[in-house]
Amino acid sequence: MRSAKCAESGREATENLRKPAGATRESSPGFPLKLRRPHDRNLARIQDGGTGVRSRLALLHHGGDRTRLLGCQCHVTHTMAESLFQASRQRQGKVMTAAAGSAGRAAVPLLLCALLAPGGGYVLDDSDGLGLEFDGVGAVSGGGATSRLLVNYPEPYRSEILDYLFKPNFGASLHILKVEIGGDGQTTGLPWSFPGWLGKGFNWPYVNLHLTAYYVVSWIMGAKHYHDLDIDYIGIWNERSFDISYIKVLRKMLNYQGLQHVKIIASDNLWEPISAAMLLDTELLKVIDVIGAHYPGTHSVKEAKLTGKKLWSSEDFSTPNDDVGAGCWARILNQNYVNGYMTSTIAWNLVASYYDNLPYERCGLMTAQEPWSGHYIVESPIWVSAHTTQFTQPGWYYLKTVGHLEKGGSYVALTDGLGNLTIIVETMSRRQSECIRPILPYFNVSKQFATFFLKGSFSEIPELQVWYTKLGKSSERYLFKQLDSLWLRDSDGKFTLELQEDELFTLTTLTTGRKGSYPLPPKSQPFPCTYTDDFDDDYPYFSEAPNFADQTGVFEYYTNIEDSGEHRFTLRQVLNQRPITWAADASNTISIIGDYKWSNMTIRCDVYIETPEVGGVFIAGRVNKGGTLIRSAQGIFFWIFANGSYRVTGDLAGWIVYAAGRVRIMEKTWYTLTLTIKGHLSSGMLDGKSLWNNTHVLFPKNGWAAIGTHSFEFAQFDNFHVEAAC
Repeated sequence: MRSAKCAESGREATENLRKPAGATRESSPGFPLKLRRPHDRNLARIQDGGTGVRSRLALLHHGGDRTRLLGCQCHVTHTMAESLFQASRQRQGKVMTAAAGSAGRAAVPLLLCALLAPGGGYVLDDSDGLGLEFDGVGAVSGGGATSRLLVNYPEPYRSEILDYLFKPNFGASLHILKVEIGGDGQTTGLPWSFPGWLGKGFNWPYVNLHLTAYYVVSWIMGAKHYHDLDIDYIGIWNERSFDISYIKVLRKMLNYQGLQHVKIIASDNLWEPISAAMLLDTELLKVIDVIGAHYPGTHSVKEAKLTGKKLWSSEDFSTPNDDVGAGCWARILNQNYVNGYMTSTIAWNLVASYYDNLPYERCGLMTAQEPWSGHYIVESPIWVSAHTTQFTQPGWYYLKTVGHLEKGGSYVALTDGLGNLTIIVETMSRRQSECIRPILPYFNVSKQFATFFLKGSFSEIPELQVWYTKLGKSSERYLFKQLDSLWLRDSDGKFTLELQEDELFTLTTLTTGRKGSYPLPPKSQPFPCTYTDDFDDDYPYFSEAPNFADQTGVFEYYTNIEDSGEHRFTLRQVLNQRPITWAADASNTISIIGDYKWSNMTIRCDVYIETPEVGGVFIAGRVNKGGTLIRSAQGIFFWIFANGSYRVTGDLAGWIVYAAGRVRIMEKTWYTLTLTIKGHLSSGMLDGKSLWNNTHVLFPKNGWAAIGTHSFEFAQFDNFHVEAAC
């Protein structure tokens, strides 16, 4: 099954990424899980595709265990220590110091006693009640099959990556995982695309409302039956039109199947027109639980607030994961609530685990794009996430007293209602926090003193743990450093922070925070210059072959039960009709592999056309585009067709023709194609015999290797081999 968006327990979610696809869980309360195989392998394939490809999964929600600590009170100072981690740990007097780091490096700026630092005051008080319920921080695995290469990582590296993303009190410790359930189409969770048969010839999923709703509900039930995943939220259609009648039908069908707990989020686009539609339609207002907007720029609209529904930034960030991206993430995590009352923010994307040079390269919270080497990078957005996620849980509440700082930046405070308090303060400058979208208006941040007053039930808190991040210059940079805890005895619940640009502070009663770590992963290595795959796996862990990234179409392991010879196990393109697309899919199917820097190479592959007369397949090199740009991809494409012809083109669409001719070809016969590209010349062989030789090619100079079909048709590939001059 392929399609939809949902949510599930984060621990269950990450375990499903750890274990082989097609495996289900037997009763076992924790890690590791005992695996057993489902009877229906197709329904059980809940995994990602390839960037710019379809993907299989949903939106996963991890609440986590709340930790109750005795209420305490704190005092903070900002002074320079003589050496790092040598600050006094004396918990007496009114001036406290704290430092982080290692001996011999510049000291971290500290927090300063309220009596010594004049400045504006900010009250944190629950006397007049609390603000809105916090729903968590998360990320999207999908919308371009962004986790495509992650599934191919060997252990222990795959589990390490997942720990940095999800393990409580270790790294990003995400509360929500939103995952796309692919619909066979080009995608960049929830339904991005839908299988073509739902549209009955139209690029529209609302032709038969009940059929589409049944498809989505069946996926939710399959996720539970085969993987024991509890889906919490389901969406409509990513960044595309919603249908009011469909939303109502979906709610009724969910209820009919006993899925009353599954909530509907709409419309994963802009705040309008869904908000206005809800205000005008009481039934629609009742069935939608959350209004989700994408890239809202930290602001919501009046109509959305008037609905009284939860407001989420259900897709945000989408920015390269350097320190500017980390600054973007830090700013919107706070200001989405301060400015727009959004109680959840979800980053696109979870992990940049797709080939460089595809659209939006390295726009994940961390980077893991080398399963062949095991190398990965824990990027700074991971530790920015930790400032919020490690010290809050869904079900906590924001205080009403949150807002902007006088000289730039913002602060939020949350409580579990059991005496715990977490305060997050950010001072991200514009230049250090500009997201890819939307355009960020000009603002200024400057050095300031900010005095906080703890009132209400927080006035007697004696101690706060302090965590610190400084983005920017490497000489001044710190990521998620724990400073000495802050004591507030005899301070009347008052403390002052000296704040510089591009800083992030978390002050919390929780003592469970941790900057987790593993030994350094292997060094980075390019994709192997020589790569071979014979697809001989009678029960593969995943439906897709390692390292192939489908850009249009679906390429899966296949068993020819009637062939006991060399081609019993193959890779098969399995779509025979165009899906309901989200982006501009190509008219041909194509899966890429390799290194974008490859220039001179030889590609060899056995191919099998299944469609008479009009069927066709290709192998290609120097393919220069993917994702949403795949229709305009150029390269050197070697095609053969069931009608007895061959063609060499300079683009996927077939507009640039280098060579063409007749050859003895027919369907349902295996042939071996060989493509050699060297400099400005290319040559091709069919079954070891030269078919065309030294054809002049001009552009592009480099790109991936690829396989594919002429249309949405069944075809098979075997014994793939590429040898590049690295």
